[in-house]
Amino acid sequence: MRVILTLLNEIVENLIQKYVDHLRTERNVSPHTLRNYRSDLVQFFQFLVERKLCLEKGGTVDVRKVDIHVVRTYLAALTKNRKKSSMGRKLAALKGFFRYLVATRQVEKDPLRLIHSPKQEKPLPNFLSVDDVFQLLGAIKVKSSLDFRDRAVLEVFYSTGIRASELVGLNWSDVDFQLEIIRVVGKGSKERIVPIGEVALRALRDYGQEVRKKWSLPCTGANPVFLNHRGRRITTRSVARVVEKHLREARISVKMGPHGLRHSFATHLLNSGADLRVIQELLGHASLSTTQRYTHLNLDQLTAVYDKAHPRA
Repeated sequence: MRVILTLLNEIVENLIQKYVDHLRTERNVSPHTLRNYRSDLVQFFQFLVERKLCLEKGGTVDVRKVDIHVVRTYLAALTKNRKKSSMGRKLAALKGFFRYLVATRQVEKDPLRLIHSPKQEKPLPNFLSVDDVFQLLGAIKVKSSLDFRDRAVLEVFYSTGIRASELVGLNWSDVDFQLEIIRVVGKGSKERIVPIGEVALRALRDYGQEVRKKWSLPCTGANPVFLNHRGRRITTRSVARVVEKHLREARISVKMGPHGLRHSFATHLLNSGADLRVIQELLGHASLSTTQRYTHLNLDQLTAVYDKAHPRA
């Protein structure tokens, strides 16, 4: 995790490292988020050095000199050609860091207290129709162990709506074939139980037999469920390639990755009358507002049906 900060002094480097350690141990923040936050903080302080802002006599950064005007100067320099989501993450990293400095009495005042995060763009997610899903799953020709794996990957995605990172992290001990559930470790290391359908379980059983034959690995305990061609745990990038490959082979023109199957799962449940709170639990969303975006998709469908069916629409 440590990065050589060629332009920063040891005090700032240690402060960043202590904050990252705090996020890891106290907040259960994912390694991916930790890397991004650390990189964002390094970028901010290197900007101060390059612009000769908030420096001590020796030319090193003094965090106590950072104020709202300095932060706004930095954000203004970042604005060009950056998405709001990227800006929001960088600002979140700074806000959390300076809150930590105030809480640990490294600084007296929070310079970002009056700075608000940019309103995030929330485009409607791509998803497949029910017919497209059946076309996708029915187009897989099972000829090799990787075909067995790909079919199981797609079936599990659509059956459970889990994230790509959650699918990658599945171990055989997380799958209960009798109770027809899987245990998922989601964001913030939070665990949840998700039902899984018979078709997906059958695809997992078939794939498990191939794993035992090809890799001589028992499908039990902490052994990973999904393996790459070397017999190691699959990566999220490889999972994305699996989805893209089979969408292409099924001649489905919708452009999407693994998250699209998660959106399809949620949308189809909502359109079939599932309660939004239930969908929230299944998806592992901390806030219902995150789940509510699917109501927009549902309203679009209802409006289309109304316009087509009502005599005076």
